[in-house]
Amino acid sequence: MIMKIYAFPSADAQHQLLTITRRVQSFSLEDQQTVADIIEDIRTHGDSALLRYANRFDSPKLDLASLQATDQEFEDAEQSVHSDFLKSLERAASQIELFHRHQSPKSWIDTPRPGTLLGQIVNPVSTAGIYVPGGKSGKTPLVSTVLMCAIPAKIAGVSHIAMTTPATPDGTINPHLLAAAKRAGVDAVYKVGSAWAIAALAYGTQAIPRCDVIVGPGNIYVTIAKKMVAGTVGIDMVAGPSEILIIADKTSHPDYVAADLLSQAEHDPMASAILVTPSSDVAEQTLKSVYDQLPSLERQDIARQSLERYGAIFVVQDMSAAFELANAIAPEHLELHIESPLEHIGMIRNAGAVFMGNFTPEPVGDYIAGPNHVLPTAGTARFSSALSVDHFIKKTSLIHYSEEAFRNEAPDILRLANIEGLGAHAGSVSARLKK
Repeated sequence: MIMKIYAFPSADAQHQLLTITRRVQSFSLEDQQTVADIIEDIRTHGDSALLRYANRFDSPKLDLASLQATDQEFEDAEQSVHSDFLKSLERAASQIELFHRHQSPKSWIDTPRPGTLLGQIVNPVSTAGIYVPGGKSGKTPLVSTVLMCAIPAKIAGVSHIAMTTPATPDGTINPHLLAAAKRAGVDAVYKVGSAWAIAALAYGTQAIPRCDVIVGPGNIYVTIAKKMVAGTVGIDMVAGPSEILIIADKTSHPDYVAADLLSQAEHDPMASAILVTPSSDVAEQTLKSVYDQLPSLERQDIARQSLERYGAIFVVQDMSAAFELANAIAPEHLELHIESPLEHIGMIRNAGAVFMGNFTPEPVGDYIAGPNHVLPTAGTARFSSALSVDHFIKKTSLIHYSEEAFRNEAPDILRLANIEGLGAHAGSVSARLKK
């Protein structure tokens, strides 16, 4: 059985739901210690340690002189990729830029009470680090990751964007990645990957500048490293396996629903694909279509493992119950294959991104629609959001009191300070009342 149909609520459905929602990308003590040792090695030895790891795991040909991609490499890359790719790249980049420009916050000043001035200054971080996975030694370049991570940083006004990605065995970078980096406004690309790249971005080496924020997906070592350096630098999130939840009614197309479930299941054996529907017919037709489509997938073994362990079709009483279940799961991707989806968006509280209608599959958002595809996973959409311009800015408060305003509020400040037992705080106020 690839995946089962469950009546929800029921004991079996609840058991499978807990299996799905409690799945985590666990980090063994051994893996954590390995990453901690790598981070300390980079902090202590800088570029020499960086090259040692890069030579051992990625490219034995890499040396300090070739660590950073040159202007000539960028130029050669743009000449070597197909013009149709550049057109698609431009379309995606332009639409991602258009969406993220709406997120730019503004500084503000207000005078809410006589004699007071309050406000907030919005500034970008100085340097951002973008991590881009190797993609099968460069054979499957994750172009969309470059755009989704670098473009919001550029719009935020970050002065320097550094990108790291593993070199191929011959010491090069896939030209599609370099073309994307140039279009997205990346200032420097370094040929290093895994935990040592994260450590270099977090602490800096002679070749790679220390960054203020690090964003981008990666394998378990990248994820552990980001978790360990969080606090030293800002990070986007600690991402887990991919997931999709589809709400479908009788107007949906079971073949589309099945294809979309499989599109996430093929990511990883830990990925989750869920259908929630009030229609038993839709449930049964979708399951049949999953069986029909699975054998044609190149990654069918991965998709099968994902669906068997973390897939499910829940048949609920009505649409209200469907949205209630979706909110409880808080999926990374929520697809609405329903009639009049806009009429139901007020029922959504927890989701990374919402895809509405039969012709808005999740890959539209992955590549070209505009919203960011770096999304909260594993239920963290309950409290976190997609990667955005906000990840690359910081906000500083402004406060000014006139003497009259200060004296008016001083008794309350003193009372609160004394309640907390902070005498020096009270003293700094009292000193000004003696005049």
